[in-house]
Amino acid sequence: MKNLLLSLSVFGIACFCFSCGNDGGEDYCVDQNVLDEAIIQNYIDTAGLTNVQVTEEGVHYIVEVEGDGPRPDATSRVTVHYEGFLLDGTKFDSSYDRGQSASFSLTGVIPGWTIGIPQFRKNGSGVLIIPSCLAYRRNPPFGSPIGEDDVLLFNIRLLEVN
Repeated sequence: MKNLLLSLSVFGIACFCFSCGNDGGEDYCVDQNVLDEAIIQNYIDTAGLTNVQVTEEGVHYIVEVEGDGPRPDATSRVTVHYEGFLLDGTKFDSSYDRGQSASFSLTGVIPGWTIGIPQFRKNGSGVLIIPSCLAYRRNPPFGSPIGEDDVLLFNIRLLEVN
């Protein structure tokens, strides 16, 4: 019983430390990335995903269709079709549902897209799994089902690279 109380106390302090006094900056992300990596690995294992690669920044990706065109760089303008999900399967956005692809500069999106989309070639497609510090951190879009520190999953189809 004493060990259980000690374990619960340590867990409570750890939770308190992770949730308080953090502005979402670098120190915060060092700790959050450890938590996100465990969440992502559990998701990959549970979903039985294979051929998962990881960028040095921590974006996990799967190239499903290689594509035949150029790869964008972090400053390219691209056109994509995409679906965005929470890891519990909740869809929060979809260009398919709107019936219109999305065009944007990779300098104007969440860092996980700036890092992840260049892993695909034009006409290629696949999956991005983005840790929270490369997504919205503690500032999810208002009215969205995305919560603070949520890991995000995107199905991406890269249509154009400019």
